[in-house]
Order: sequence, then structure tokens, then C-alpha cells
Amino acid sequence: MGDTLRPILDVADTLGLRRDHVLPWGRHKAKIELDALDAPEAPRRGRLVLVSAINPTPAGEGKTTTSIALAMGLAKRGRRAVAALREPSLGPVFGMKGGGTGGGLATLVPSADINLHFTGDLHAITSAHNLLAAMVDNALSFRDPVDLDPRSVRWRRAMDMNDRALRSVVVGLGKGNGPVREAAFDITAASEVMAILCLATDAKDLEARLSRVVVGTTAAGAAVTAGDLGAASAMTALLLDALMPNLVQTREGTPAIVHGGPFGNIAHGCNSVIATRMALAYGDDVVTEAGFGFDLGAEKFLDIKCRGAGLWPRAVVLVATHRALKMHGGVAVAKAAEPNAEALARGLEHLERHLETLQSFGLPAVVAVNGFPQDTDAERAELRAFAQRHGVRLARHEGFARGGEGSLELADAVTDLLDATASNPATPRFVYALSDAPAEKIRKVARAVYGADDVDFTPAAQKDLDAVVKLGGAELPVCIAKTHLSLSDDPTKPGRPRGFRITVREVRLSAGAGYIVPLTGEIMTMPGLPREPAARRVVIHPDGRVTGLMQGE
Repeated sequence: MGDTLRPILDVADTLGLRRDHVLPWGRHKAKIELDALDAPEAPRRGRLVLVSAINPTPAGEGKTTTSIALAMGLAKRGRRAVAALREPSLGPVFGMKGGGTGGGLATLVPSADINLHFTGDLHAITSAHNLLAAMVDNALSFRDPVDLDPRSVRWRRAMDMNDRALRSVVVGLGKGNGPVREAAFDITAASEVMAILCLATDAKDLEARLSRVVVGTTAAGAAVTAGDLGAASAMTALLLDALMPNLVQTREGTPAIVHGGPFGNIAHGCNSVIATRMALAYGDDVVTEAGFGFDLGAEKFLDIKCRGAGLWPRAVVLVATHRALKMHGGVAVAKAAEPNAEALARGLEHLERHLETLQSFGLPAVVAVNGFPQDTDAERAELRAFAQRHGVRLARHEGFARGGEGSLELADAVTDLLDATASNPATPRFVYALSDAPAEKIRKVARAVYGADDVDFTPAAQKDLDAVVKLGGAELPVCIAKTHLSLSDDPTKPGRPRGFRITVREVRLSAGAGYIVPLTGEIMTMPGLPREPAARRVVIHPDGRVTGLMQGE
């Protein structure tokens, strides 16, 4: 296993992509033309594997690392494996978590390029978002082409960086620049444009979705959309290159299609529909992931992305670590790396809750233990005994330290599961019907997935919900914004909380993305940098190499 990257056209050859469908972006990155989806050599044959996780510690539990390691392990077993993953956002890269390309020997390459500007997708999304913001303020200034009520404007500005100073701003100051109004910035990953790009099926669908974006209302309460402002075509023009998925590779040369990166809290947290379909068209086994724990990312992957795109996974890999299980067993995060089989045993109730949710979706699963050197034999035995009691396959992997070779046990477990269900694959099973009332959809997710007793709506949220229905959102799926640190809406409640209720404080309509967003707890759509931002670790070497973007570099 070396660090010598394969030429990107050789990686494309591995998948059977025609070279005239591949647009190299330098030596080791490429865009894939959408025409490749309809090529005769692209029969849909792949088996989709979803990688999800238990609720993580703030540092994360290595879901992306596990996804990459699994793809490399499958490739070592002779499978035509493809990783279909999200793009990193500069905010987390320079903030708390560092780079989003895996870790150790289970990484995507070229890591620095992918973690920084990559092929410019996030910059294009930022530009399209802010073009609409500029046209909103232009419409307010000239009261043309519609008489938009400035008090109703809900379209904020976006930037792909963590910057707490931009959470609340005033725009329009200065003579002739008004009207003066309060506004705010969101991180680009939280932009509805990002969600739209990831759910669109082609350029025509992209433009149609963008035109449906609701930016505010008239004084009479009628919706004002990006289409009403004449912005949708120009926004689409900015996004045409970004709509094409990106081809890169793992450190072992396994193909990876990396595209899109919506927030797992405020949005649906999955890579693009186009990228997933491309991977399924050219790969045998496709490994994809959904943001944060199963309660957030996987539920949205299934109820929103799969429902809309006609996809369904053949199996689920549920990632856990000893560290996170001990945190859910009542140990402080700072102490969770220390040996404590008793705390781990208590934390297994949390894992049990996620397995119950998996069963309600009818999905077969493997529990993947992302191994760390400090894991003890006693803790490993506790986990094996739990898996035996619950009749679930458990596989430990050491992809971070050993790459694909350290992931063969996991690859074999997943292959066995896929082969065993080949003649009777799981069929789609959703938490709610689209015809359910919006409040009932929210209640069904809260009860079935989070384990809540019920849902409370603040007066403001109920007013929002009524407005969403009036604006045509009654039959859209729900994309609940909630903390990723707990099954509840309270991040200080780890484990398996019982006897709790979820409080919805606000409801937003994302008409272009095609869902409504109920907000619970304190969800930050513009994060701030921590006291010691990851940006301080970055080093530029004399040969031009950039290190420090990934933890442990």
C-alpha cells in the first residue's frame, strides 16, 4: 500500500466508464458527465450498502473512515466496489473536526485537494445562493418584479466557513442601499441550494427545484419564489458543472464518487442522488453514508432521499466505538477512552435502540466496531456477547491503522449479508405516509425513531406549520433538525432516554428541496470556530504539500 496515486483515467477504467464521459480536473480528480448514466455500458447492477452509526461523541466515531475502509476491503476481495460519499465543508475542516476524507490509511486522495477547493462545487453553490440573496434585496429596493414584504424575507446569505460573527447581521445600511433589515448567514452546507443539488436528477429538475424556493411572501401572504424573481435560470447556470459528480480514489486506488455535502442536522445529510445512481450503474457494491447517527442521517436517507429517488439499501452497517458506547453509559467524554467495561455494558442500551429502529425499517445490519488501540479484551467480550444475544453480526475493523487489510472481517460480514438476502432483498418501508398531516409525520418519527413519548409545538411553530400548509407543503416529507449527540432533543441526555417529549420551536419550508424542516433544540446553521481551531494545525511544506488538515497528521 503506497501513496502513489493512480491517474484518474485509470480509476475510471476500473469502473468501466468511457473516457469521453470523464472530464479530468488535473491528474487525480475528474468530473463525470451525466450522459454516463444513460450509456449502454451502465446497467444498474450495484448493491447499495448504507453506513450509519450510533449517536457520536463530539469528535465523531469514524463513519467516513469505516465507509472508505469497507470499500477498500471489498475491493481486496475482488469486488468492483465504489464509495459514494459527501464532500467536506471548509467550516468543519478548519473548525473542530478537521478534514472529512476519512482517517489514517482509510482516506480519500488527494486529501488536501478534496478538503479544500476540490472541483469548486461548494463555491458554485455559495455563489448561486448569494445571487438569489442579492436579487431578493434588489427586489426590495425597486419593489419589482414583485412587491416582496421585507418583514417576511427568509432567504439568508451563505458562506462556506464557520464564522459566529455572521449569525446576525444588518444589511442595507448607507444611503440608497436599503431597505435596512436584519439578516444572517448560514454555512453553505446548510443552504437549501446544497440540498437541492443533492436531490436533483438532472439540470431540468435542478432548475425546476430552484424556481420553487420560497424567499418570502407578499404583504397579502402569497409566496414569493426564486422563479418569481427570475433567478432560477441564472442560478442553474452557476451550478451546471457542480451538478456533475466527482471521481477520486482511496489510498489503495478504490474508486470513490464524492459529491454534495448537506448538513446532517438542518438538511438530509447524504451525498447526491446523481452520484449514488452513478455508483450503482458502474459498481458491484456501493458504500454510501448518511450524516450523524441513525436517528438523523439514516432516517432522512430512507424517508427523503430513497423515497424520492426510488432507491433502497440492501444492507446497513451501523458504526460504533467503545468510546461512544461508554459515553452513552454515563462516562464523561474526556474519560470515555479509558477502560470501563461496566460503562460500555450500560451504553449498549443505546445501540439496542438503533437496532430496533433498523428492524422497523426491515433492514439487515452488521455492527461495525471501529477499533482503537485502547479497546480492552473485556470490552470486546462484552460487545460480542451483546451481538450474540441480539442475533446481529458484529465485525471489528482497523481500517485507520491497516487500510483494506484491516477491514476484511467487515467486508466479509457485509458480503455474507448481501449474498444471504440476494433472493429476498428488503423492500422500502417508511416511517410515515406523505398523505399524513405534517404534525403527524413529525410525531411518527419522534416516537418510532427517537423513542419519544410525544411532540409539543410552541405557538410560533404551530403558526409556522399552518403557514407551511397554506404555502403547499402539506404532503412533503419532514426533515427534522435535532442534536446529533442524543436520541432526544437535549444533547446532555446520552444513552437511551425514556419518558421524554420533543419540542418543535420553528418550522421552515424548503419547497425546492421538497421537504419541511421542523427545528428542535438549539440548531446552529452558522457554527463558530472553537478556541483552538483546526486551521492552526495546517502546515505548508517546502515541496508544496499541505498537512494538518486531518486529525493526527
